[in-house]
Amino acid sequence: MSAIVTVTNLHKRFGSLVVLNGIDVTFEQGQITTIIGQSGTGKSVLFKNMIGILKPDRGEIWYRDTCVTRASEDELIELRRSFGYSFQGAALFDSMTVAENIAFPLREVLGIRDKREHSKRIAEMLEWIGLPGIESKYPVELSGGMRKRVGVARSLVTKPEVLLFDEPTTGLDPVLGETINDLVVRVNEELGLTCILITHDIQASFRISDRIAFLSDGVIAEEGTPQSVSKSEHPMVRKFIENSFSLLEV
Repeated sequence: MSAIVTVTNLHKRFGSLVVLNGIDVTFEQGQITTIIGQSGTGKSVLFKNMIGILKPDRGEIWYRDTCVTRASEDELIELRRSFGYSFQGAALFDSMTVAENIAFPLREVLGIRDKREHSKRIAEMLEWIGLPGIESKYPVELSGGMRKRVGVARSLVTKPEVLLFDEPTTGLDPVLGETINDLVVRVNEELGLTCILITHDIQASFRISDRIAFLSDGVIAEEGTPQSVSKSEHPMVRKFIENSFSLLEV
């Protein structure tokens, strides 16, 4: 395996609030890595730094051989084409149809104006996520699970190399949550994408991930395979495991 994203000694604070206090973590190409930890520990801030929306106070982030933290705005625009972002609430535009939502990044990110190409890619994506023929529906007409899957389709339509999932199962019942987790695995295995997740679904993260990174007090307190992290002696990691796996062998 080779690293596709590398984060080194990353620091970020907002006023007196220290959020990231020296993050070191490597994301391997073609793997599923899940970032877990308590709410408010900086997981989303880490994501925003990785794609250049936020600038760190100190440290570096590399995407392959490009330093994200030193990139110009034009370089960042180009770099972001390699990343897809699946938002926590799907973040679909309510005033747009499913087709218009999925076409949005084709037009605005890739600059593709050919409507026939739009239609072709949209149909392919909807078929792939198991929702063919819903192009003309609006988000309000979709269930929560369907909106999540359309959000994934929109993030995939530009053919990124890395897909960031921000709390993909939040707000879904356990059955629908498992459907989305299985979709993450399909994205990884069938499309070959590197998948990086933020999630509170600890049991699922141990089931689907190749590696897990535990963020606590602004640093990666534990990182490794699900098996190695499950044996961690770090107090916060142990607390998470004991709370989440009391009825599940790991």
